[in-house]
Parts: sequence; structure tokens; C-alpha cells
Amino acid sequence: ARPKLAITPEGLAVRGWLRTQVLRRDVIKIIRISEFRRHGRRVRLLELETVDGGLRILSRWDLGTDPLEVLDALTDAGYAG
Repeated sequence: ARPKLAITPEGLAVRGWLRTQVLRRDVIKIIRISEFRRHGRRVRLLELETVDGGLRILSRWDLGTDPLEVLDALTDAGYAG
């Protein structure tokens, strides 16, 4: 499966079932990692919260890599931190 998140010049492109939504920098309120244990394994999720109260949760399977690596890339691109 293709990753559901991409950094574009317009903002963060979040691919869904029917369409791709672009979140501009001024719409993103918080980007964070949540971590919990499930079946004896550590599970990390990337959470994108928007100013309108929207919340998008992306797993390793959605991102194609570890959510910490994605957070690092978002921080380098000026989205988090």
C-alpha cells in the first residue's frame, strides 16, 4: 500500500479512501506521537490535530515506516517542533 501522508509545497497531503486532502501549515494545530503496548508489542501512532478539531491517526502501515521517522521528517520540513 502507498503511504497515506506526503509533504507537498501546498501542505501535508493525507490520502483517504475517496480523495486526498491537503492540510496547510496554518490548519495544523498539533503533530504528536502516541505510544502504547498491545499484545506485548509497542505500537506508535502519528496524530495530526487540526484547528477545527479534526484528528487523523496514522499507523506504521499507513505511513510505510516508523512514525518516529515521519515525525523527524515533518520536523525537518518545519511542521512540528
